[in-house]
Amino acid sequence: MRTTPDKERTLRETDREHLSTILNCVADGVFTVDCDRKIRFFNRAAEQITGFSAKEAIGRPCRDVFRTAVCGSSCTLQEVEKTQHNIINRPVEILDRNGRSLLVSISAAALRDSKGNVIGGVETFRDLSAEEELRRQIEKTYTFHDIVSRHPKMHELFAILPDVAESNVSVLIEGESGTGKELLARAIHNLNPRKDKPFVAVNCGSLPDTLLESELFGYRKGAFTDAKADKPGRFDAARGGTLFLDEIGDVSPALQVRFLRVLQEKTYEPLGSIEPVRADVRILAATNQHLLDLVRAGTFREDLYYRLNVLRLELPPLRERRSDIPLLLDHFRRHLNAETGKNIEATDDSVINLLMSYDLPGNIRELENIMQHAFVLCKEPIIQLSHLPKELVAAVSLEKGVTPLSLKEMERRVIREALLDHDGNRTSAAKRLGIDASTLYRKMKRYGIK
Repeated sequence: MRTTPDKERTLRETDREHLSTILNCVADGVFTVDCDRKIRFFNRAAEQITGFSAKEAIGRPCRDVFRTAVCGSSCTLQEVEKTQHNIINRPVEILDRNGRSLLVSISAAALRDSKGNVIGGVETFRDLSAEEELRRQIEKTYTFHDIVSRHPKMHELFAILPDVAESNVSVLIEGESGTGKELLARAIHNLNPRKDKPFVAVNCGSLPDTLLESELFGYRKGAFTDAKADKPGRFDAARGGTLFLDEIGDVSPALQVRFLRVLQEKTYEPLGSIEPVRADVRILAATNQHLLDLVRAGTFREDLYYRLNVLRLELPPLRERRSDIPLLLDHFRRHLNAETGKNIEATDDSVINLLMSYDLPGNIRELENIMQHAFVLCKEPIIQLSHLPKELVAAVSLEKGVTPLSLKEMERRVIREALLDHDGNRTSAAKRLGIDASTLYRKMKRYGIK
């Protein structure tokens, strides 16, 4: 039986009503525009997110309602028409009806007729405000003066750091290269009443003795052939503030004696001078070696060790706190986005899986270098394995036999690690994971974790 034109028209109207009902039930905002960029459909979620009613929005140019920096020359709908590629989950900021800034994730596609001609466009958007607030809360919870960690050992360190900073005693920071010893020293300085005074860092392992001595203590005119004028040293530059002596374990016995005198008598003599100068600095020292082992080996003075080691802080290597790797990757991604102007949205699970299987001998510094390498190569919204250094991917895959994990397996591993870190205490583990103890219990049961 043939369909009459009236019946076809009725069916089309019914289909439109059904589609409108469906779109008004979804949580994402949806609007369509014609070729003049005037809004033709505006669903209920779009009304709730933007504050504009459908009656106010329909017939108006989309830039008057969906107000964002990408309107105009960077219009997403123009982009999908020009490139013939849809936009998926691009984060942008819009202004709602009351001028409030909202972070949303937009997706866009061109609308075409049966012949392939563009007749308009459709854009969907999701309010990310709650997610962004949650991310900020997580960042606040796991970030302490630019040090990012969720590991219990690091949080124990965070808890005592204000008290350590408040005192003026010498502090010895031990940890492998790249674990963030200077970052920790800066945090101590910034929490101290001396925070408005200079923070001066010196790498004691990078200079020979004679240069290091003049660099630290300065010299007077005529102290040696090229000393044509007085030159203040780092002790003078740090006056009233903090002097950070990195790689203190590499200092020669002769310089160890001079450091000991500074710590004991609070004075030093510039090269070529016989007048002592008061050392008004707080000393923070760091090493990637175990100084006590050097003392036992006879290469480091025991008396200097105890002068430096009034308070000792140890930074665990990244391989001992692998749960920090996803957190650090997200931290570096956001910082590099701001630095480079890119808009990389995430790191693929396969990348996280591979890096969590890698021992990262260079620790946080190596992880940051890997992300910088990935940012140079990544032209997509998500960092993939192909963006990592090839030799790294090959070596880790060969050594560990890495295969991509499912999200469930990743969740299972993170839960197990949290329980191990807290000796099986479900309440403490749940608190670390940011979930209720009852939720943790259900997940443990689901994954068979005892």
